[in-house]
Amino acid sequence: MQMLTTGEWKEDAWRRAEPVYREAFPHGAKPEGIVKRMLDRGIGSLHLLVQGENTLGMAVMGLAAGGPDKLLIIDYLAVRTDLRGQGIGRRFLNMIEEWAVREHRVSGILIEVEAGDTPEHEARYHYWEKCGFIRTSYVHSYIWVPEPYSAMLLPLDSSLNIGDDGRRLFRYIENFHKRSFRP
Repeated sequence: MQMLTTGEWKEDAWRRAEPVYREAFPHGAKPEGIVKRMLDRGIGSLHLLVQGENTLGMAVMGLAAGGPDKLLIIDYLAVRTDLRGQGIGRRFLNMIEEWAVREHRVSGILIEVEAGDTPEHEARYHYWEKCGFIRTSYVHSYIWVPEPYSAMLLPLDSSLNIGDDGRRLFRYIENFHKRSFRP
């Protein structure tokens, strides 16, 4: 298993990632054109988890801007449905952590998770907590999507402190989304 990473739009890489992306995010995924623009502008990167010719997982992420902390924001991360529950997602996340520290010297990884009280929501929180992420109490509502979200942070540097209930983390996330959607 290896991770392939590109910081620029490559049609062949996207064609490998797209089936996993569409399967995992049938609703609420960014349109292909937005992902392409993110990579063309240097805002994001595309990561593929592959084994030979098989794509096992994909991720779209970018560096946070607009604050003192150097954070990586995972915008989307998915493993093929038929491969879940085998530890592949955790291995993929470990590769992403190593890459983020080596290439960008980040102090943490940030993700937003749908906030809710269903068993599915709790299972998502539990997964990310098992991966070392810390759940914040603040629940953020966007004007353009119906579901609220919570920020979760994986500190990679002992000096990184969440500092509040998650509002500060959402400033990074909102800034990332604004840069992503800007025409």
